[in-house]
Amino acid sequence: MCGIVGVLGQHQAAPILVEGLKRLEYRGYDSAGIATVNDGHLERRRSLGKLVNLSDLLVHDPLSGTSGIGHTRWATHGAATTQNAHPHGRVAVVHNGIIENYRALRAFLADQQITAETETDTETIAMLCNWHMDQGMGPVEAAKATIARLEGAYALCFLFQGEDDLMIAARKGSPLAIGWGEGEMFVGSDALALAPMTDQIGYLEEGDIALITRAGCRFMDADHNPVERARKTVSLGKITADKGGHRHFMAKEIAEQPAVLADGLKYYLDSDESPARVQSALDFAEFDRIVMVACGTASLACFVAKYWFEQIAQIPVEVDIASEFRYREPPLNARTLAVFVSQSGETADTLAALRYASGKAGRIVSIINAEESSIARESDLALSILAGPEIGVASTKAFTSQLMVLATLALQAAQQRGTVDGAAQAVLRAQLRQVPGQVAEAMHCAPQIQAVSAQLARFEDVLFLGRGMLYPLALEGALKLKEISYIHAEGYAGGELKHGPIALIDENMPVVVLTPYDTMFDKTVSNMQEVMARGGKIVMISDAQGLSEASGGLWQQVEMPTIAGPFAVISYAVPIQMLAYHTALEKGTDVDQPRNLAKSVTVE
Repeated sequence: MCGIVGVLGQHQAAPILVEGLKRLEYRGYDSAGIATVNDGHLERRRSLGKLVNLSDLLVHDPLSGTSGIGHTRWATHGAATTQNAHPHGRVAVVHNGIIENYRALRAFLADQQITAETETDTETIAMLCNWHMDQGMGPVEAAKATIARLEGAYALCFLFQGEDDLMIAARKGSPLAIGWGEGEMFVGSDALALAPMTDQIGYLEEGDIALITRAGCRFMDADHNPVERARKTVSLGKITADKGGHRHFMAKEIAEQPAVLADGLKYYLDSDESPARVQSALDFAEFDRIVMVACGTASLACFVAKYWFEQIAQIPVEVDIASEFRYREPPLNARTLAVFVSQSGETADTLAALRYASGKAGRIVSIINAEESSIARESDLALSILAGPEIGVASTKAFTSQLMVLATLALQAAQQRGTVDGAAQAVLRAQLRQVPGQVAEAMHCAPQIQAVSAQLARFEDVLFLGRGMLYPLALEGALKLKEISYIHAEGYAGGELKHGPIALIDENMPVVVLTPYDTMFDKTVSNMQEVMARGGKIVMISDAQGLSEASGGLWQQVEMPTIAGPFAVISYAVPIQMLAYHTALEKGTDVDQPRNLAKSVTVE
């Protein structure tokens, strides 16, 4: 959500800032802007919409200066307008997050005869800092005094008129990275933004303030005490982001899944390093239940895993969406294992839920795609999904990689709890090892999916049905379709159809049914018959035997490979991802950056 880039450089800052912001487009935004200091004078340029609009503006009205900050804004307070775009103020400020007490601060500033020009909470920060400087404070003391009065979540970067060798950064709740160059310094929302500039990266801890000059960076903690923060060499190969010849990042990331899953399984299932590390740190026999907490697609990965843990390891699992978890104050104790799943490792609601559970649950485990993230650092054990950067807002390879890690944990739990014998464990492991190949085989359904999508794009509503582990996948299919095609879609358990949703069925209602030929097949077919009897249009996604056993009347069908065992659900993610992707193409929507959405949601 939003993106920040800052530069104290040796070259013109504007093109560097725009390039950095382009690498943050995946986070979601609706306006953009930059500010530079040139010969002591602070200037800014802002535009509504995509970064190309800002680039065009800079061609006609360029900005000079080797010091600058930039921002892509995802609107919270105030509409998406050029006036509300960052940076704000004579003290230029860019901000990710939400300032919860901005109204009170504005009232204080109004008493000082200082009025706002925008609707944003961020402008209040710039106004307050400028007021402190008018009272005689220098930039550093004014920024510290301003930050001390802020309530809420923020990643901040300040740039000051008359100061071409100073940036001040601060972090509370939202992530912020610092980069070191040769006689240059950089700030970014994440390492991806800084990849072309440096491979020397450090991160602000919660409450930190960083005083940055071209000579380096001084860190202070929340109490303004000097502290040291780790500086690491980050492999640029791990954080480069390109489409690899694909039309969209989402298409590339769907295609990457077999390789990504194979790498993950090699690490978690077949290496000596990871199983030993995980098993020594986590004994499922010590716990009576598992609480799994996440948001969006990650929560649906947890929902799938609930079936694995309960059926294979016979341990009760509760799945909570993070935005509700801590507010219902669930009871936790030393016999509770708390698992938090987040692709970015910075999801605000999930991080807040983790902090609620810390000190209450017996152990905190996180499953993340960013090993240096806040959630990873605050966990007892952090497990990387090893998916590499996921740029498309709609999660694909991160979802299946989360499932892969959760599946290996379910097998570990079964082994440690003694719920499956050695022979059964060997069968389950063999089935899990087959998943990357099965996912690759599932990719072959693309032509069928394209044909279905060409028809599906004509409709305004779609239902998804599934039973067992395919029920949470039906929810995921509906979520994907909503996210990028803007078609209203809902997912239901097949058995719930008669309890309300069947009232929606008519000839204008496509129903996507996920049903491999398994123990739930006959019951699912019965639900299909109920839909067809009322004129609904069935899109059946099944294997060859399932399609053969269906009694005709299908509107569309997609053939999947025949897959046995509890991990077949992972392969069935492929057709629902492709269905959303190709339907979005038919409708001409922005696949990688759908409207109103952000990749990393760093505010509650």
